[in-house]
Order: sequence, then structure tokens, then C-alpha cells
Amino acid sequence: MRIWRDTWRHAANLPADRRGLAAVEFAFILPVMMVMLFGTVEFSSAIAIDRKITLMARTLSDLTSQALTVADSDLTNFFTASIAIMYPYTPTPTNAQISEIYVNASKKATVQWSKAGTISSGATQATLTTSTRSATDDVTSLVPPSLLVANTYLILSEVSYLYVPTVGYVLAKAGIKMGDSAFTRPRQSTCVYYPTAGTTCPTS
Repeated sequence: MRIWRDTWRHAANLPADRRGLAAVEFAFILPVMMVMLFGTVEFSSAIAIDRKITLMARTLSDLTSQALTVADSDLTNFFTASIAIMYPYTPTPTNAQISEIYVNASKKATVQWSKAGTISSGATQATLTTSTRSATDDVTSLVPPSLLVANTYLILSEVSYLYVPTVGYVLAKAGIKMGDSAFTRPRQSTCVYYPTAGTTCPTS
């Protein structure tokens, strides 16, 4: 009988018992707090990388536009310097390319030459690769109307980066494709001459 009385007494006191309440509340709140924490970290990293991609595109275009003539060794150095901006984030998923564009008298913009660069994991020097753009490609739709000035040249830099979250529970686990581009005009001459592309400042 005493056992039953104790059991009923404990059962009657149970609604007023507050022991362990904090632990139960913490167990409910912890998952939400962890999602918010990781989400903030991943989102902040994504914003930082996006800004670096913009700076990378501008740097690559600016370095190229300051040259009179560029060889593969020069372009390799330009890509290396630009990709280094990604530090301390890994530069491995970075792909960059530089193209010279000619706007003819009809304001049609075509590619004169284009080269791409990437960097392997652990490498300190970029490697030249085949660009996705080829000579004579029509890129008029890519050029802002204010830059479509007849009989002029433009340097176009394009950077793409695959941001893969460390945790992957908040942002896309497979990664987020980021990219940016920049236009500049040749600074030292009418065009930036790339010897293997043909004659100086081609107009075709």
C-alpha cells in the first residue's frame, strides 16, 4: 500500500516538478542554434569569396590592359597573381579567362584572342588552358551598350568559382557556382598584341 501511495504522490506532484526543464529546453533549442551557427559561417564565407571573385576579375583585366604585348608567360603570371587573391580560401576550383574583343564599325563585338588559366591543388603557379571562347566569336550581347564604341578594343576577364560549403547542411551541399567579369580598355596602345593571334591590332 505504501508503494502505491508514494507512486500516486509522485504522479500528483509531477506537473509541478521543474527539475531538468533547462536540459529539455536546451535539447530542443540546440539543433536550431547549430543550424544558425553553421549557416552564418557558411554564408559569411560565401560573401567573402564572392567579393574576391570580383576583385580577381578586375585585377586580371587591369593587368592585361596595361601591357603592350602579351606572351604565354605574361598571361601565366597574370593568372597566377589574380588567382592568388583567393587566399586564404582554396584557389583550386577557380577558372579564369581573358579575351580581347574588337568592336567594328557596325558595333559588332568579336573575340580576337582568348586564353584561360587555372591552378592545381597545391600548385603555386597557374597553368594555361583552352578558353571557352574562340577567335571570331560574336560577343556583342555580353558587352554593355556604353562600351560598344566603333573601331575600339576591349579586354574582357571572366572568373568562375565553385564554392563548396564545409558543412553543407545549410547551403547547397554540391556547391554554389559563382562568377564575375570585368571590362577594361587597353592603356598603352590601341590593342594588346598577342603574337600567336596574328597581325598587330587585327580588325576582322
